[in-house]
Amino acid sequence: MSVNKFHPITGSVMPRFAGVASLMRLPLVGLEDQMFDEVDIGLVGVPWDGGTTNRPGARHGPRQVRDASTMVRNVNRASGIKPFSLCNCADLGDTPVNPVDLMDSLARIEGFFGRLKAADIVPLAVGGDHLVSLPILRALAKEGPVGMVHFDAHTDTWDRYFGDFKYTHGTPFRRAIEEGILDPKRTVQIGIRGALYNDAEDTWGQEQGVRVIDIDEFHEMGVKAVIAEARRVVGEGPTYISFDVDALDPVYAPGTGTPEIGGLTTLEAQHLIRGLQGLNLIGGDVVEVSPPFDPTGGTAAVAATLMFEMLCVIADSVSHRARR
Repeated sequence: MSVNKFHPITGSVMPRFAGVASLMRLPLVGLEDQMFDEVDIGLVGVPWDGGTTNRPGARHGPRQVRDASTMVRNVNRASGIKPFSLCNCADLGDTPVNPVDLMDSLARIEGFFGRLKAADIVPLAVGGDHLVSLPILRALAKEGPVGMVHFDAHTDTWDRYFGDFKYTHGTPFRRAIEEGILDPKRTVQIGIRGALYNDAEDTWGQEQGVRVIDIDEFHEMGVKAVIAEARRVVGEGPTYISFDVDALDPVYAPGTGTPEIGGLTTLEAQHLIRGLQGLNLIGGDVVEVSPPFDPTGGTAAVAATLMFEMLCVIADSVSHRARR
């Protein structure tokens, strides 16, 4: 691993409201650039919401999160992690998508992340609706199923919508389990809440072995115990992190497609992600930021900050693997 080549532009050199808005002010590196092979962690936008069944707009999430992420700095005050010193991080741009063809978009997204996997680049994505996690997992799990820590108001293990349609933002992890790319016994879902259409929405995943910690159990256990349980579930195997911003209470993240009251606070979310330090992390995503429903930009700022928290624990994991 070659480090110290991709540091962000600091606010003392270029004001944060100026310059090109890249993710965390990192250099923009294309897949054909000479520096591509030196990237350790690739930050990627997935501007697509073709799996949305309710309020649209998450296709605009990556662009607004890029703008909000100019406020990210170099050091995590709580953990002391300096991700840009541990790993070469770069903004790899957006995946190609087809806004009028869902299946073609899934193939394009998988192909993009397959390029990263082949180059041994660990991805950190911003969506986009939650269906984008499925092609990312397809690309990352070529060698076998992975575990996952999943923050969400919804399990996203529903089966079909509108008759027999299998691919929406409510179905990615059912498809991933069925395809053998996600290990249900190494999957934990945190923050689940809200009313249901029927009991099977929740029970199918649990029957496969998914550990579901709904919001009531979360508060009964407390943050530290939930972290311990998540670490127990995923163990030492390769693990993906997926964070739907509707895991947060809508007072913190109103700009999302399917808001549910009674959710996590932003501070709880930060503590939970920090608690994943030391796991064998292979990538992550923050999804369902829909700028049209939050003209203040607050939801995008939350997403950018949670991406930084995820980047810190992922960079720590990548750097430890490199030293082995």
